[in-house]
Amino acid sequence: MDAELQNTDRVREAVAAGRAKADAWEALRRFTDARIALGRAGGSLRTEALLDFRLAHAEARDAVYTSFDPDALVKELAAAKIRSVRLTSAATNKADYLANPALGRTLSDASRKALSAMRYSAAPPDLCIIVSDGLSARAAQLHAVETVVPLTRKLADVGWSLAPVFVVPFARVKIQDEVGERLRARITLMFLGERPGLDSPDSLGAYFTYSPNSRSTDADRNCVSNIRHAGLAPTAAAGVLFRMLVLSRRLSASGVAVKDTEAQLK
Repeated sequence: MDAELQNTDRVREAVAAGRAKADAWEALRRFTDARIALGRAGGSLRTEALLDFRLAHAEARDAVYTSFDPDALVKELAAAKIRSVRLTSAATNKADYLANPALGRTLSDASRKALSAMRYSAAPPDLCIIVSDGLSARAAQLHAVETVVPLTRKLADVGWSLAPVFVVPFARVKIQDEVGERLRARITLMFLGERPGLDSPDSLGAYFTYSPNSRSTDADRNCVSNIRHAGLAPTAAAGVLFRMLVLSRRLSASGVAVKDTEAQLK
């Protein structure tokens, strides 16, 4: 009997120790959305962890396939007194866009003609902003205007000339090079939904390029990512982009030559 009681006490102590350990991990989980300390049931995940994973995976898939509403975005920009222009890429629907990435990197013929008609001859703009759904329409719909509005106000306050914001469904990062080259813009900045991760289906990315042209590569760009309220808040992202864009113009460069560091910002 005594031996049984001793064994029971050992089990209870082990369970208590396990709970204390779980509680310690639970405290750490407050600081990250990463999947840590999920525990297990035998050799498998616990039911709640598995269901949470499946929900996050479903939300990521939904983010990719959710329809983009460019008209709503245009109305939001207009309400903030920001002029915008609708353009289209060579991709005509979501299926083509996902299956043929190259189609999202170029403008449609109609949009090329539209840009040629509004090309700046005397004073090209300092900055051309493009917004697209990318791989998360939800990200663009929720956070693009909220980032663009404070950013454009900051830039206007220091005398930057801005082209209308171009809203381009089914576009990829490279399309900014064609838009910027056709308008002879000094810098292009593109906002688009990033490839969704688990627990981040609404992450917006911002990519800018100095002197954009058809020869520009990813090494010529800078990226500010994870723009969302659970990551880098839109207003904070506007501040980061403002600093880096001013630095880019001062250095006449972007990409690997430009870093958001105190040494370069002095």
